[in-house]
Amino acid sequence: MADSTTPDPGRTIVVSGATDGMGRAVTLARLARGDRLVAVGSNPAKIAALGEAAEHLGAADRLHIVRADLSSVAENRRVIDEIVARYPVVDALLLFANRHSPRRRETADGLEYTFALYYLSRYLLSRGLRPVLDAAPDPVIVAVAGVGTTAGSIDWDDLQLTGRYSSIRAMVQGARANDLLGVGFAQQEAGRARFVMYHPGFTRSGDLSPLAWPVRMLLRLAAAARARPIAESIAPISDFIDHPPSEPLTAIDRGNRVDPALPTLDPQAARRLTKVTEELLARLLHPVQDL
Repeated sequence: MADSTTPDPGRTIVVSGATDGMGRAVTLARLARGDRLVAVGSNPAKIAALGEAAEHLGAADRLHIVRADLSSVAENRRVIDEIVARYPVVDALLLFANRHSPRRRETADGLEYTFALYYLSRYLLSRGLRPVLDAAPDPVIVAVAGVGTTAGSIDWDDLQLTGRYSSIRAMVQGARANDLLGVGFAQQEAGRARFVMYHPGFTRSGDLSPLAWPVRMLLRLAAAARARPIAESIAPISDFIDHPPSEPLTAIDRGNRVDPALPTLDPQAARRLTKVTEELLARLLHPVQDL
């Protein structure tokens, strides 16, 4: 039996998109509570600022920062390898990484950027970290997206949006893919971790710098008038970490349980997306050579 005087070592929590918005806020909040945080981010200045904030909390020794471009499949695999090598147990994986791209751009793998970052990185991390999540007594994965909303759809004939691109279309497709990500995870029994899909609603959070100046201004004005404070939006996430749901899959939209019968949570579509994703990853790993 452990000595009762031994301090609680806290949980080990991995956060993608940890240097901005809600990801940053959760990282600092959990550091303040005594947890160990693995923060994944790409912007050097924001990484440095997060480190300084952790230092201010007296928690720099419990923060491990991994700089990575999660739009790259190889970078996701590097991150997974680094985490698995360093941490035998991970209690929670929090998936925030997401970024607007006003113009269509391709990643190093030739994939549409939003699809790669918003959806594919979450697919890779949730499955690649299975060994260390399964080693935790009560593991949980929380994916922050737009579950419960039904706008938009997945373009099965053009997942990479080569024909008709807009940043809104890319973001909405990413949100619908995230809906199916959770359904597919539970269907496949892809690990012991419970999967939580969480839509916080409009929050004063996130990096607006990629957007055009007029759009940034409109969003800032709207946020000042109607957005939820970031502390309010992240509160349920800490509860999911401390008290993971008993069900394999939970979907929460702004405090309300989501009806699993929604068409955006269709099990057949989830199986289809899992199959398409695995085929895509196989092609990237073993590209067909031109003769």
